[in-house]
Amino acid sequence: MANTVKAAHQKELFGHPIGLYILFLTEMWERFSYYGMRGILVLYLTAKTVGDNPGLGWLDVEALSLYGWYTMLVYVASIPGGIIADKILGQKRSVMIGGLLLVAGHGILSIEEMWAFYTGLALIISGVGLLKPNISTLVGGLYQPGDERRDKGFSIFYIGINVGAALASLVVAVVANEYGWHAGFGLAAIGMVLGQIVYMSGQKYLVHVGNKPEKVEVDDDNVSIGKIFQTLFTSTTPLITTVGLAISSSAIAYFFIEKQKIAYIIFFLFLSLVVGMMVTIYGDLKSKVEKDRYIVLLLSFIIVIVFWGAFEQAGGLMNLYAENRTGRMIMGYEIPAAVFQFFNPFYIILFAVPIANFWLWWKHRNKESSSIFKMATGVIIMGLGFVFMVFASMQYEELGKSAMYWLVLAYLFHTIGELCASPVALSFITKLAPVRYGALMMGVYFAATGLGNKVAGLIGESASEAGELTIFAGITIFCVIFGLLVILLIKPLKRLTHKAEDLKADTKDEEAEGFELADN
Repeated sequence: MANTVKAAHQKELFGHPIGLYILFLTEMWERFSYYGMRGILVLYLTAKTVGDNPGLGWLDVEALSLYGWYTMLVYVASIPGGIIADKILGQKRSVMIGGLLLVAGHGILSIEEMWAFYTGLALIISGVGLLKPNISTLVGGLYQPGDERRDKGFSIFYIGINVGAALASLVVAVVANEYGWHAGFGLAAIGMVLGQIVYMSGQKYLVHVGNKPEKVEVDDDNVSIGKIFQTLFTSTTPLITTVGLAISSSAIAYFFIEKQKIAYIIFFLFLSLVVGMMVTIYGDLKSKVEKDRYIVLLLSFIIVIVFWGAFEQAGGLMNLYAENRTGRMIMGYEIPAAVFQFFNPFYIILFAVPIANFWLWWKHRNKESSSIFKMATGVIIMGLGFVFMVFASMQYEELGKSAMYWLVLAYLFHTIGELCASPVALSFITKLAPVRYGALMMGVYFAATGLGNKVAGLIGESASEAGELTIFAGITIFCVIFGLLVILLIKPLKRLTHKAEDLKADTKDEEAEGFELADN
């Protein structure tokens, strides 16, 4: 979702526009609220309804199902959120409204009523959808095209994301453990209020960016979703594909899925439309180069789904494992399970620069360093992190509890995998996407990430029957085999890209662009 407003001369602090620090603090507190709530959500759902800190008493499978739907919708909502900003409100006002919705959503969650619970989730999904895709665009708008400070500005912004996530994992988890789940939700709301106060008070430093579009013009170089749908429903092959998938998948959902039939039917209809759009776009491409790159683009989306489908066990299945299977006593104090969510953002802050520098060193030694290779390597490393969870499960079966260090090691490998795969994924996708479909492909990337989150929920649900040991071992085996298959296909896939990466910026710029776009 491109911001067309050019940045004017602005007041600076430490060599960067003051607006950067306003957005840094806004996003830090927004991520504090999101990850704070995410870290305790599944634990609250599955906590017993009686005791010192009662929850809703749901079964694990029910909680992980809701977790999957929720995290998927958070990402999918970024698509309409970006469109609304581009066409109607502008990025700056969209972030403002998104922040207000988040304050309301987190605040309502602190009320101990079921209507408040579902209303709060809906408001948070809407708020993140408006805020998440647009605040990064505001950061880019602070810098003139070609400004060499832009990359460092995004790196600073990315640090804010992870500081907020790390802080939330510690503070919200402890508050929820000591004073109750709804106190934790309330603290997440307070964090969002602080972020909103910062954003509203800093508007004078954002005057020249993200303003409401004055006029909506038809841009032949950037095809809208409306045009895609018009072509889809007037072209034979895409229409047959979409209708066929919609009917068959809906029938499967109706006859073979026992629970949440309507939700899954809607989900499959959405996926059918996405597939139809992809077929439509392929048919519209004229040159062989565009078609070849598009094929690699689709594979990239599959890698994204696989990666996040495994990685997002963190807030679901692994969170429950920390709660129910892990010995968490240190010097007479039991560490809250949600505190283990701290390690991912902490490791990111610790290892982001060293790993980026490693890939630069690796490339300068004339080793394979394409984006596909990095993404596949990230999937493998992240998958190997589940080996530690296999060991943890074996120790639990033997002793009745597993040690905390298994989780610490698992999150280390997951984070290294993330730093290999996530920062380059969207950067690579934007290089392969046909120019006129660039904005749409960004939306599809968010949809792929959301689908990965839903897959994570489905995998977690299956643990109730298959058992954690089987699930963790299965994730390891699948991710390693999948990553190796992608690496084996590196040469033909690189030929299909027609040197798309060689035509772009150098590796340093790639990494910075990745930090800009891959904020989770």
